[in-house]
Amino acid sequence: MSKIHPTAVIDPSAQIASSVTVGAYCTIGPRVHIGDDCVLRSHVHITSMTRLGKGNEIHPYALVGGDPQDLKYHGEPTWLEMGDFNTVREHATIHRGTGNGGGMTKIGSHNLIMGNVHIAHDSVIGSHCIFANNAMLAGHVQIDDHANIGGGAGLHHFVRVGYCGFVGAMSRASKDIPPFMLVEGSPAAVRGYNHVAMSRLGWNETELEAVKDAYKRLFRAKGGSADAKVEALVRDYPASKAIRRIVESVRATGTGLNGRSLEALRTDDKRASRTVKG
Repeated sequence: MSKIHPTAVIDPSAQIASSVTVGAYCTIGPRVHIGDDCVLRSHVHITSMTRLGKGNEIHPYALVGGDPQDLKYHGEPTWLEMGDFNTVREHATIHRGTGNGGGMTKIGSHNLIMGNVHIAHDSVIGSHCIFANNAMLAGHVQIDDHANIGGGAGLHHFVRVGYCGFVGAMSRASKDIPPFMLVEGSPAAVRGYNHVAMSRLGWNETELEAVKDAYKRLFRAKGGSADAKVEALVRDYPASKAIRRIVESVRATGTGLNGRSLEALRTDDKRASRTVKG
């Protein structure tokens, strides 16, 4: 039987597994589904239309499944989906999607979301990621598996952080971060490759050396076109899975359709949403 504190306020439509713990003064809104062995510490607010997998732990004053902070949102039904064994720390805010953005914010499994982190509408988060305190993700951001976002970092709308990417603390990222690369600064720029995380994840020395070489060629060497550098990497490392990931990211960047430039493809009328009716 669920352990639900008597001060918790729960909508009748919420579905809560029998092994869930709900602490004091939590509120659980309509159309919320909470899976096995989840723990909600005190003062947790799960607003509405949110699906949580199993084993998630949410700490005091976190807001999960809140309405998106978007002037174009007018109450249409949208969702937040979260996988398994995520930890959401104090005062974090995670918002649902928007109708014009796909209607879904999605978070994978085994993520650590530290205090005061903000994950905005329509973002897609992978698994095994770490978000340090006060990291800020704008809408439509995509974070691939095993990425690490430093404290106070700000990611612009539509930015993608590649697999095992690292964004340094206090960085301002408005362009995609390629897989395995470490960026920092304002604006953020590639400063190195994520050797430590790759080693911890079991990438062998051959792959590590290949990524190190790719970093030097693509982001340190002067002269030559990006296309030529990419083709040389493909030729020199035909069997490297890591190089394949990097090449795919750089080729996408070469189209110009990455990061904040994707704003140009938005089909909604931002100006209309700001019109004041007399």
